[in-house]
Amino acid sequence: MKLIMAEASPFARKVRVLLRETDQLKDVQEVHVATSPFKSDATVQAANPTGRIPSLIRPEGPALYDSRVITRYLDARIHASLYPEAELWEVLTLEATGDSMMDSAVSISYESRLRPEHMISADWMNAQWTKIIGGCDALQSNWMSQLNGPLTMAHISVACALGYLDLRHDARNWRQGHEALAEWFANFAKRDSMIDTHFKG
Repeated sequence: MKLIMAEASPFARKVRVLLRETDQLKDVQEVHVATSPFKSDATVQAANPTGRIPSLIRPEGPALYDSRVITRYLDARIHASLYPEAELWEVLTLEATGDSMMDSAVSISYESRLRPEHMISADWMNAQWTKIIGGCDALQSNWMSQLNGPLTMAHISVACALGYLDLRHDARNWRQGHEALAEWFANFAKRDSMIDTHFKG
């Protein structure tokens, strides 16, 4: 199999961390591409008609895309139990929280880095940051017991979201007021899977 990805994508990192945590990296070749929101790389477009990453090319069927589809497939493939049935809805909700934070963080990045300076909207970026902090608030207030439990896909999604905040938006200081979450992330970031997939770019 081939994972079509970019090293700076938090959504691709979710899949990459899962591959290492479940010992499936030997079965998947990571194909690094340079793509743009303005023009998708041809490899990306061939795997996903919407031109987004990551995508997983499989020998036995059509390519899979959207990180949550890929992670569910890879988890089911070897019964890794990163989506445990007993707490499935909690895990899916937490994964969605991490993914939503990534969406907003990537949106801020695109706004600040890709739009002409005279078109950049501070109001838009601040609104997206409010969504991110809402996620951090919820994680800090309601979900720390879950995050301190056995590894699930929720942990991976949240960690990749926080890692991307450090990469692109460190100056906004998401840690302020979220000390327990920051401590959890500092420990989770020491995992080999996180170190091996540290953001580049």
